[in-house]
Amino acid sequence: MKGKNMAITIGIIAGVVLLGFYGLYVSLIRKRNKVKEATSGIDVQLKKRYDLIPNLLQMAEKFMTHEKSLMTDIVRLRTEALKQTFNTNPQEAMKLSAEIDAKMREFMISVENYPDLKSNQTMLQAMQSFNEVEEHIAAARRFYNASVNDLKNTAEIFPGNIVAAMVGVKADMPFFEAEEAAKERIDVSKFMK
Repeated sequence: MKGKNMAITIGIIAGVVLLGFYGLYVSLIRKRNKVKEATSGIDVQLKKRYDLIPNLLQMAEKFMTHEKSLMTDIVRLRTEALKQTFNTNPQEAMKLSAEIDAKMREFMISVENYPDLKSNQTMLQAMQSFNEVEEHIAAARRFYNASVNDLKNTAEIFPGNIVAAMVGVKADMPFFEAEEAAKERIDVSKFMK
């Protein structure tokens, strides 16, 4: 009888451990997939941004004569960024996104120097659309960072770290952080003519 109770107890403990292992495994996989979903969301929003950029530049080109190099830089960065996906190379995608952010801020400030362009209804609608896409990108980045944080916490804290190592789940995705240039104040006076 004593041996039978011992076997039942060991069986129950083994069952609980297996259920715990399975629960952690499922949690890690869900969180890893949530990070993949978040990276795809960023890619979708960045694609919307990249689709809007040519329209903005095309409208502005008629009015803006002194900003040709800025527009050329934006087109070059957009072309490079279209070749990247956030899921395959997040560091490079983040770098290019930050560079485009900076150039587009310069562009939007430059638009202020052209009253005809600034008052053009089509340009105003395009700029409004661009601002909406930028808000969606910011929301997608917040979702991504929250997903990465959740995965990192689960995969790095005991006992999740053991399960993650056993099943090969890595929490090596970087957080999206603003570049130092994006944190600096913009000196509007250098764009005024």
